Amino acid sequence: MLHTEKPPLAELKSFFTERTKGSGAYGHLLLEQSTAPFDAGVVDVFRPYFESAHADAREHFHKAVRISLHPEAGEMGADAAYPNCLPAKTIRGLFGEVMAGMIAEAYPMVGTKSWRIPIFLFRGHGAVEDYIFDLARDPTKKREVHGRPGNDFIGLEMAPDGTVTAFIAGEAKWRADLTASTMDAIMKGDGTGKGAARVFQDNGVWNDINTALPVPKGLQQMCDLLALKDREAFARTILSLDEALLGMSSPPRTDLILIAGNRSATRAKGTTLLPTAAPPTDYKATRPLQIVEIVLEGGEDLIERIYTSLWVKHGGA
Repeated sequence: MLHTEKPPLAELKSFFTERTKGSGAYGHLLLEQSTAPFDAGVVDVFRPYFESAHADAREHFHKAVRISLHPEAGEMGADAAYPNCLPAKTIRGLFGEVMAGMIAEAYPMVGTKSWRIPIFLFRGHGAVEDYIFDLARDPTKKREVHGRPGNDFIGLEMAPDGTVTAFIAGEAKWRADLTASTMDAIMKGDGTGKGAARVFQDNGVWNDINTALPVPKGLQQMCDLLALKDREAFARTILSLDEALLGMSSPPRTDLILIAGNRSATRAKGTTLLPTAAPPTDYKATRPLQIVEIVLEGGEDLIERIYTSLWVKHGGA
């Protein structure tokens, strides 16, 4: 299924306090939860977008492992419905990836482009398919699931006729406790030593972004899925993606990095952990860069309540 749900813009504006900074080809967006604890209605507001984001993968995985799209209690797969059944760590990663798409579609980004995500690429996660296959047949087969390869999300800027004029792609990370040292570990990777003497191995997000190709990994999968789901409606888009993949065109790429997590006890409101005026020296690519920092209060509870509610309390998908 294609992703068709629009982001709940008015509710996002109410749920988050936003601060936008940056200059030129660099943008920084800080989104901080406005009230704590969050209102219970937030889950209901977010649910349609999350269901739309996961609908294609849900349909794909359930068909692949031979379980009903909506298994009833007692049926095979009743404990293996995607994405509800996934381990908490995996779900928190998915949350960050969906939020990256939602924020890119909802908020002005560097370059003032209008981004669209016609389909999320969650079906390209073989470890999840293996996990659900086992769990559907033996509910005790619970284990950790490693992350999906490739870009965490890909969005497109599209002309009225469907021609792709630009890409946005990048990384989304969740951490329960966002501190300066946590951010360093996310962005710079593994390290040895302490404090100012700490030496990083440059295997974090900066390395992933700096070494990324202009054509995002996962673009072929998006092209294939659009052809499968609605070739006629996306004919011009598919042609544009084909041309980009074959090197016949070069739509510009914007990098997006989204870091979401809970406010640490020492972090004052309005404080950012990444630069706001200009890109950090760790960013070596020459593309436009958009940073998004999301600060939540009790984020694990919000994530759990969103994902346990998907396709459960209403007749979705």
